[in-house]
Order: sequence, then structure tokens, then C-alpha cells
Amino acid sequence: MADHLETSVTLPSDPASVSAARAHVVDTLAEWGLPAGTEVSDTIRLIISELATNAVQHTFGQSPTFTVDLVLDRDERLRIGVTDSHPRLPRRLPAAVQQDNGRGLVIIRWLTVECGGRLRIRPTREGGKTISVELPWTVPAEPVTAAGQQEP
Repeated sequence: MADHLETSVTLPSDPASVSAARAHVVDTLAEWGLPAGTEVSDTIRLIISELATNAVQHTFGQSPTFTVDLVLDRDERLRIGVTDSHPRLPRRLPAAVQQDNGRGLVIIRWLTVECGGRLRIRPTREGGKTISVELPWTVPAEPVTAAGQQEP
């Protein structure tokens, strides 16, 4: 594989774009050698779902689009970034707050740490923000069958 692969897609800040972002990421990862349906792929799928949902729900119409970036460096590290143009950085909610939503970043942080990665939030020069996740790149050595047995 190449030393450096990257892709980017800009989508409208609309709920329908969450599934488009998910599909773009899953399809790209499959092209890069990580098949859909693996534990790592499912984890990344959940991370991108949460990041894209946050970009749509928490920009309050101040970001007409959001951008999803994927970068794979030297088959070692995968970076996933979601950038929007809303200036407010996400806030961690107190644990005692009883809400049905607002826990996306907690989920992302937990999944990232569980995979041995790291989460970064940084402002952009244009006044928005990028939330990025960096994960170790792990591709199954051999295909896994539906029964969970590795094929010879």
C-alpha cells in the first residue's frame, strides 16, 4: 500500500448527510484494506456517525457544511477528522445531567481510548473547529468467516 492515502468529502449540514459520511468512510476503508463488518470497522463507523451527527446537530445552522477527512500514513495510523465552521468548541457535560443526547463526545473519547488512539479538538484558521481521532491502523491478517473462524 502507499505511504500516504487521503480522502475528503464535504457534505451539507443535514441529517441525511450522516449516513453519507458513514458510507464514504466505510467504503474508503474497504478500498484501503479494512473490510466492513470487522470490529475495527464497526468502531470507526460508530465514531464517524457520532462526529457527523455532532456536526449537524450542534452547529445550529451556523455551519452550512461539514467536511470529513481520512488520512492513512504508512499503514500505521488512521486519522479521521470532521470539520465544521461553527466557532463553539464542544463542552463536556456534567455526569449528573440527565439528557437523552449530548453524550456523543464521551462515546467517541471512550472508543478512541479503547482502540489505543487519541482525540483532538482544535480551532481552524477560518473560525470553526476540527474534531479528529487518530487510531492505530489494524487490518485483519486473514478473512474471518461468519462463524468467527479464520479462513486458512
